[in-house]
Amino acid sequence: MEKNDLYTAYKDNNSIDPSLYDRFGVKRGLRNADGSGVLAGVTNICNVHGYVLNEGEKYPDEGRLVFRGYSITDLVENAVRENRFGYEEIVYLLLGGDLPTAEQLTSLRNTLDEHRELPFGFFEDMILKAPSKNIMNKMARSVLALYSYDDDPDSCSPGHEVDTAVSIIAKMPEIMVAAYHVKQRYYDHKTMFMHQLIPGLSTAETILSLLRPDRQYTPEEAHLLDVCLMLHAEHGGGNNSTFTCRVLTSSGTDPYSAYSAAIGSLKGPRHGGANLKVTEMQNCVKENVKNWEDEGEVADFLRKILRKEAGDGSGLIYGMGHAVYTLSDPRAVIIKDNARKMAVGSEFEAEFRLLETIERLTPELFLEVTGKTKQMCANVDMYSGFVYKMLGIPQELFTPLFAVSRMPGWCAHRFEEAMTGRRIIRPAYKNVSKERKYIPLGDRG
Repeated sequence: MEKNDLYTAYKDNNSIDPSLYDRFGVKRGLRNADGSGVLAGVTNICNVHGYVLNEGEKYPDEGRLVFRGYSITDLVENAVRENRFGYEEIVYLLLGGDLPTAEQLTSLRNTLDEHRELPFGFFEDMILKAPSKNIMNKMARSVLALYSYDDDPDSCSPGHEVDTAVSIIAKMPEIMVAAYHVKQRYYDHKTMFMHQLIPGLSTAETILSLLRPDRQYTPEEAHLLDVCLMLHAEHGGGNNSTFTCRVLTSSGTDPYSAYSAAIGSLKGPRHGGANLKVTEMQNCVKENVKNWEDEGEVADFLRKILRKEAGDGSGLIYGMGHAVYTLSDPRAVIIKDNARKMAVGSEFEAEFRLLETIERLTPELFLEVTGKTKQMCANVDMYSGFVYKMLGIPQELFTPLFAVSRMPGWCAHRFEEAMTGRRIIRPAYKNVSKERKYIPLGDRG
């Protein structure tokens, strides 16, 4: 068979008539007709609130994100007010179910510190000798490879699960940065910097220290990155990567396989990789709008994007709209406020105002161009890439940073699924093919 025959077969035999989904009551993407998610489980970990259902009607509401009963807004604001790093506190909260005491938090920080270093020979064998053009792929492979360095990797005991989770959370920053620098050396033909870990640093400080050639960063930069890590640490059981982690966990597989799969899911442009699409669109606007302060000119170009005459042709203003949030995304509110503080008075202030203009104009332009009434707010990706840019973080690390942040959320959901799920997740698919009579090989034309 010629190779192009398989190409043709791929197109001809893998398409389903969209009307069949309605005919059989299939909820595509596990979403209901009103956009709400199909209920697939019960959790104590996180609540993602964006609307109210009243007698079957869906009403917009201010967004709320709650970790183990605690508002993400309160968690971030208290850490910022006390001028301390908050990500490690959220790690403890997600894994342990409650806020840590000062002693418990210190103990966790010390434990993370002890486990940050990669196993002997791991960097050379798993990262340096097998460079990857994509950091997410290398991170997924590296997490999976840690299985080989575990004396009892298939153990399902609570102790092993907790120890493995903490160890992986601790190692994620070095895995990410090492994969990036190796890529720089092999594929971008740039200098590779490999710094030693500095004991006692927070996760945010560790990332900046390992990433920057001169290892220098300001307290303000480290605390801003810490806020980003906090905001991305968890987002409910229904998002694609977390659900992936729970699906694999329900099969009884090892933690390394489950977490590696979650990273693979997050890589996708419809999930964690969406932050790159936002950055691409924002760059397109900046390049094609001469006067960023002219709202009329900005609006004209946004109309072109919505009409599929500009951008990537999708007709989407990336960074606007969310599957759950309607009136506001609490993560976007927090990160925008912190971005403003760093941008004002700097070279980035004009760009920040442009993003604000895009956020403000998009809902009314969407209605004008499409005629559709849709409650729309900025999501966290509208400003996260901008913050990373201010911090000097390269674009290819935007999604990997998301993975580093989200690991404790995945771990918490794995714990819950392993303890209380008790059944393999196996939804049904309706087969619509017809039976056919076998044709002997010699009779096939």
